[in-house]
Amino acid sequence: MEPAIFTTMCMIQNDEGCVLVQERTGPWPGLAFPGGHVEPGESFVDCVKREVWEETGLRLVNPQLRGVKQFPTDEGARYVVLLFWADRFEGTLRASNEGNVFWIRREELSRRRLSDSFENMIPVFEADGPTEVFAVRNNGMWRWETR
Repeated sequence: MEPAIFTTMCMIQNDEGCVLVQERTGPWPGLAFPGGHVEPGESFVDCVKREVWEETGLRLVNPQLRGVKQFPTDEGARYVVLLFWADRFEGTLRASNEGNVFWIRREELSRRRLSDSFENMIPVFEADGPTEVFAVRNNGMWRWETR
């Protein structure tokens, strides 16, 4: 049996067409969307709501699952990121110890330093219906594919 690690991430869009990004510190520096690890017994939706609240101060209303990112870890587990999208939220934006958060125009993302493989996930967040980003080994090198 293959062990698995489950996490969530959420693209949040406001009424002005901006997306909320987190300038991450730690092992994956650069811009990304908020999210984190699913706790034992926690639903995926509850996880994304909790993680977004902890990292941004915003409470999501009805986040929508858009797809999945997955890749193998060096330890032989499958790392799964459930990718959500939301445009309804409440609260006051605030930073956390995970990094500063701020709104940015969607088209500006390509001009900023992004977290590793983050740009491969963006089409999944914006797709109509679930899709997948996964890592494939080819000639000893990893590359990202989207389906």
